[in-house]
Amino acid sequence: MAKVIVKGRKKKKEYGFLYFSVILVSILLIFLGNKVASKNILVPNSENQMNVERAIVTEIIDVIQDPAGANEGINFQSRDILFEAKLTTGDLKGSQVKVLQSLNNYQKVLPKDVEIGDKILLYEAGNDYYGTSWVFGEYYRTGILVVLGAIFAFLLLVFGRIKGLQTLFSLVLTILVIFFVFIPAILSGYNIYAWSMLICLFVTAMTLTVVSGINQKTLAAIIGCMSGIIISAVLVLIMDMFLKLTGVVDEASVYLLLMNPDHPVDLKGVIFGAIIIGAMGAIMDVSMSISSSLYEMKEKYAAHSFAQLFSSGMTIGRDIMGTMANTLVLAYIGSSLSTVLLLITYNPSLLDLMNREMVVIEILQAIIGSLGILMTLPLTALVSGFLYSRGNNRNHLKRRV
Repeated sequence: MAKVIVKGRKKKKEYGFLYFSVILVSILLIFLGNKVASKNILVPNSENQMNVERAIVTEIIDVIQDPAGANEGINFQSRDILFEAKLTTGDLKGSQVKVLQSLNNYQKVLPKDVEIGDKILLYEAGNDYYGTSWVFGEYYRTGILVVLGAIFAFLLLVFGRIKGLQTLFSLVLTILVIFFVFIPAILSGYNIYAWSMLICLFVTAMTLTVVSGINQKTLAAIIGCMSGIIISAVLVLIMDMFLKLTGVVDEASVYLLLMNPDHPVDLKGVIFGAIIIGAMGAIMDVSMSISSSLYEMKEKYAAHSFAQLFSSGMTIGRDIMGTMANTLVLAYIGSSLSTVLLLITYNPSLLDLMNREMVVIEILQAIIGSLGILMTLPLTALVSGFLYSRGNNRNHLKRRV
């Protein structure tokens, strides 16, 4: 009994050291990746950027109603709110400033009138008529999002315990690699196709290793996931040739082109990266589900033959298939619901609607992601069956001898 306890403690220490090493190596790779990706990044001219600071409303000075232009037959009405606010960031932190919130009926959706105690963002822009140097920009909403994120992290730790902590670390590292490596690489003009695949490989290997450790189960899931991602990438490239995509889907695409006219961002590469990285999460989920289920069968239910493991993997995969495909389709529809409503309302021709590049790309994302999931199922079952049956066959031979 004592030997078992000592062995268990030793195993936990080894796993803890391995886990710490994976986290450390991941952080190091993100740091180095950021150095490389940010090397040639285009930095906008800071002289043209507006200064933005946080503040708290302390006093409402006046509300001025001004139906200007009403006598000239122009239906224009405005309401200006003068108030004082205390700056909470920047060089003038702690000082009181006079601020203007200007509202008019040309704005179809008006922000809420400021009230004492509101946390807001101020833009440094002067108004000579009222003698103000700051104007109301937005309500400060990040704080509430941080609280919501903290609740999510807390519940993840409560329900997941050590696995929840591992999931939290992998999530943070994934966000860091996207915002500190992938996006700077795109803005620096690097090959988006290559960097998309590198990011997918890093996120897949890091996430699955952090969550599940270094073992056969993780290896099978990584191979299955990357196989599905590679197939999805090839399909995107093939469909790009047939669909004749330009990558211009909205105003943001045009702004990306104008940001650096000499070396414009590859918009088709951006679409490629969006589709691949968007599908990666679902593909990773499927590969880990198949790999983990078959590993459990091998350990607990003595499923040792390749045929048995592969057949069970396909059976499990068929049950996963429908819900995961729905997940992707519903996620893409939900994220672009406003755009779809607008296009349907103002475009009576269904033929024209279904051939708009914006709509085509949304459909392409859902189909490519679903195909990636579909191909990941048998590939992960195949790899898992091969890896797990090899180990079991050796054990059976040893027992016979």
